[in-house]
Amino acid sequence: MFQMLKSIKTISPVILLLVATTFFTFSCNQKQETEKKVTSTADKKPEKQKKKNILFYGNSLTAGYGLDEDESFPSLIQNKIDSLNLNYRVINGGLSGETTASGLSRLDWFLEDRPEVFILELGGNDGLRGIPLAETRKNLNAIISSVSSRFPATKILLAGMQIPPNMGQEYAEEFRKMYAEIATKQEVEMIPFLLEGVAGNPDLNLPDGIHPTSEGQKIVAQTVWKHLRPLL
Repeated sequence: MFQMLKSIKTISPVILLLVATTFFTFSCNQKQETEKKVTSTADKKPEKQKKKNILFYGNSLTAGYGLDEDESFPSLIQNKIDSLNLNYRVINGGLSGETTASGLSRLDWFLEDRPEVFILELGGNDGLRGIPLAETRKNLNAIISSVSSRFPATKILLAGMQIPPNMGQEYAEEFRKMYAEIATKQEVEMIPFLLEGVAGNPDLNLPDGIHPTSEGQKIVAQTVWKHLRPLL
C-alpha cells in the first residue's frame, strides 16, 4: 500500500506537467486561429457597389446635336446624379436621324445590360417626315414591350413630343395625343412634352429651329429630371 502511494506521488507531477503543456499548446493554437480570422476580416475590403444604368434612348435631341457631348441633357442629368451621390450611370443612346423603325432595329444592342430606367425619346423624325402614325405607334409600342418583357423590373419613361403642323393640323394633333395613349396602354410614366419651354423660342434653339442650344438643353434637363427623380 505504501509503495502504491509512493508511485502515485511520483507520477502525479509528470501527469500534471503533460496536462499543463497540452492545455497551453491548445490555447496558443486557438489564439493564433482567432488572430488569423480577425486579420483576415480586417484585410477584406468592402466590394464597390455596381452602378445602375439609366438608358436614354432617342434621336438627335438626346444625342445633343450641334453641341459638345457634355452639353446634352443626358450629360446634365449625370451631373445632377453625381452631385447627389446617387449610384447611377447615364448611358446616352441618342442617334441623329433616328426614327422609331430604326430605333426598334438596334434596340437589342443596348439591352445587353439591364437598365434600371429606360427613357424613350423617339418619334419626332417620324412626324417631320409624315410617316403614318399607325407605324410610329406600332414601333413605339414594340420598343416598350421589348424592354418590359426582357426586364420586367425596369422603369420606363416615355418622352412626349409635338410637331409643327407641316403635315396638317389633324396629323399634328393626333401625333401629340399618341404619346399619352401609348403611355396609358403600356402603363408607363410619361413626360408630357420633352421640349416644354424650349420649342419655338429662337433664343433657346439652334438656327435650324429644332435642336436646343446649350441653354435650351439645361431647360430640357430640368424637365426630364422632374419626372425621372421619383423613379430613382
